[in-house]
Parts: sequence; C-alpha cells; structure tokens
Amino acid sequence: MENNFEGLKVMVIDDSKTIRRTAETLLQKVGCEVVTAIDGFDALAKIVDNNPDIIFVDIMMPRLDGYQTCALIKNNPDYAEKPVIMLSSKDGLFDKARGRIVGSDEYLTKPFSKNELFDAIEQYR
Repeated sequence: MENNFEGLKVMVIDDSKTIRRTAETLLQKVGCEVVTAIDGFDALAKIVDNNPDIIFVDIMMPRLDGYQTCALIKNNPDYAEKPVIMLSSKDGLFDKARGRIVGSDEYLTKPFSKNELFDAIEQYR
C-alpha cells in the first residue's frame, strides 16, 4: 500500500540531526511538509508559526525534554487536539506511562522503521 500524506504538515522535534534528517527525508517522499526543531523551546515557537497537523517529539532533549514539551502543547487549548507522538531510544513501560500522563497519543521506539512512522501518522491524520 502506497502512503500518500500530501499536504500534511508534520513536525519532528529531536536534538539528533540524524533522526531529524531521516524522518524529514521519509516524510517528504510521501508528500508531507516537514518542520523540524532541535528542542522544546525551538519547537514551541515553530508550532505557533507553522501549526503542524501532527508532532513527533524526542523524550531525551536538553533544556526542555519531550515530556515537558508535550505537556506544554497539550495544555494549550489551541493545540491540545494535536496528536503528539513520543520518540524514545528506550522501550520502557515507565516511559510509555509517563508519556500518557502528559497527554502523548502514541510512542515510537528509536530507531523506528519507515512503516512504524507511516502507521503512526495514518492513525492520527
């Protein structure tokens, strides 16, 4: 099945340039408009400017981590409905539970496959 996410605006927040670039490349190939951010502070300004349809956020980041970033997004009435998908290099139940508490909609373990990435988007678009 060929994924087509033409016109979908996706934000990828990760302090790893490799992860940002990988996700951006995969997503652009299927028609997404991609906005990247290096951390939570960078992301919050860009969310206001770009109003993404779906947000992927890394958990382990300097300054403002993924949990804090997700909580801030979900606590803002303008963005509370935006799907937020946590990215983590640990596949831990604790991380998943904590992600749920701050309002995340989904959890992907890094390195994620192209299919996992697309399935997560398909679920929430």
